[in-house]
Amino acid sequence: MKKALLVLLASAAIITSCKSGKGSEKKEQFFPVLSFLKSQVADIDTSLYMIRRIDIIDSAHADTSFVKREEVRGLAADFLNMPDLYESKYQDDYTETKLEDESLRRVIFSYKPNKPEKQDIQLQEVVVTPQTATGDKVRSIIVNRAMVNKDSTIERRMLWQVGESFQITSILQKAGQPEVTKTVKVVWNEPEQ
Repeated sequence: MKKALLVLLASAAIITSCKSGKGSEKKEQFFPVLSFLKSQVADIDTSLYMIRRIDIIDSAHADTSFVKREEVRGLAADFLNMPDLYESKYQDDYTETKLEDESLRRVIFSYKPNKPEKQDIQLQEVVVTPQTATGDKVRSIIVNRAMVNKDSTIERRMLWQVGESFQITSILQKAGQPEVTKTVKVVWNEPEQ
């Protein structure tokens, strides 16, 4: 039931995004990334998946541990607390582009800020596999965020592999200090390699 709802939600958003706006003054809505990610977390909350957390610091050392389902929401906070570009107040601040790659059978919806210096989200991409029989399937969501403080810059490169894992790479740059990179990856249903 949940999967059918997700497919229906994704299909409706894609159809809305793909409609031609000719002769219409109403702006088309972006893909509802935040509500989609919340549904992913809700699915994990009710699952029996064995969930692993992998911490990597400066790509030199990795620690792996198991986490409880209840902890996933906190680990996914950077995704769940980001601005929701689906809200109408962000529609004029971002531009949507659509790239169709027929050889890979993928459609990529990209959202980039019109004034990057004024926005937290620098890039948001939704990768979709079009399917006729079962509806379109969202494969992954990529979000790049940048936050500038008085003495530091924090960049977050985030990847959500739908139904499998998510990863947040944080790059911290403080004035006069070397850059520090930390990656947290949470895996709950990753396919065997």
